[in-house]
Amino acid sequence: MKSSGIGGQAVMEGIMMKNKDDYAVAVRKPDGEIVVDKQTYRSIVGNHKALTRIPFVRGVFNFIDSMIIGMKTLMFSASFFEDEEEKKPMTEAEQKKKEKQESALMTGTVIVSIVFAVAIFMVLPYLLSGLLKRWIPSYGVCTVIEGLVRIGIFILYILLISRMEDIQRTFMYHGAEHKCINCIEHGLPLTVENVRISSRQHKRCGTSFLFFVLIISICLLCIVRVETVLMRVVVRIALLPVIAGISYEILRLAGNSDNPLVNLLSKPGLAIQKLTTKEPDDSMIEVAIQAVEAVFDWRTYEAENFNTETII
Repeated sequence: MKSSGIGGQAVMEGIMMKNKDDYAVAVRKPDGEIVVDKQTYRSIVGNHKALTRIPFVRGVFNFIDSMIIGMKTLMFSASFFEDEEEKKPMTEAEQKKKEKQESALMTGTVIVSIVFAVAIFMVLPYLLSGLLKRWIPSYGVCTVIEGLVRIGIFILYILLISRMEDIQRTFMYHGAEHKCINCIEHGLPLTVENVRISSRQHKRCGTSFLFFVLIISICLLCIVRVETVLMRVVVRIALLPVIAGISYEILRLAGNSDNPLVNLLSKPGLAIQKLTTKEPDDSMIEVAIQAVEAVFDWRTYEAENFNTETII
């Protein structure tokens, strides 16, 4: 496998693909037409691009950037499925007002999502594991149990949302995204037939990143010990950027290496991807291919990395 460096995300009835600063969203509209929107993203670091290249620091900024792009592209895809009344023509002033409202909504959603994730996946497991202190006085054992509870909540959350019909289709598009990337990273021409036979699991997936976050948090919290309940909660929140930075580096290593040890570390995340990805149909694959081709020259990539001849 030759890493291409591209990544993506499933959106409502579509796919977002990102390559360096460019990203494209391909969405299949209710009438069956595929619309593709290509944009250039400006990172939250602005002109301080060096921050996105410093190991163990870049992961934090890349994670925040991913959340912002994810929300923007999700809102873009949802706009094609609004009620007819919401699609009525607007004046320029109304359009600007709507854009401001959407921007505020996106910012608020990102903040609420982060707070919700910290509360559910960091603080709640600590409080639940704290109930066992009477019987298990060992700090290390309680921390490991806390981590296992956190993983259990994560898997339960995925199982619950996967029962929703819209989420099931999103997971199918997620599978199409992975299949496209795997197809080109294994030197195959990007066609529906080749994408269909490619794997829907990928080592650079965000699901694997979240699993690494859960595992790294156990390791760090076993090392960083504090006594008071308040400080333990504070430490769990304060260490999140460190945990995210380390997890990002491991994910990058996994995506660029076929080392047996690295592959072993990737297996749990790949296993969880069986829950977050589903086999797509050909119409979904077509959408994913258009998203890839809008931002990535896969023909040149394959010619350079696999010594292929001209690909049709």
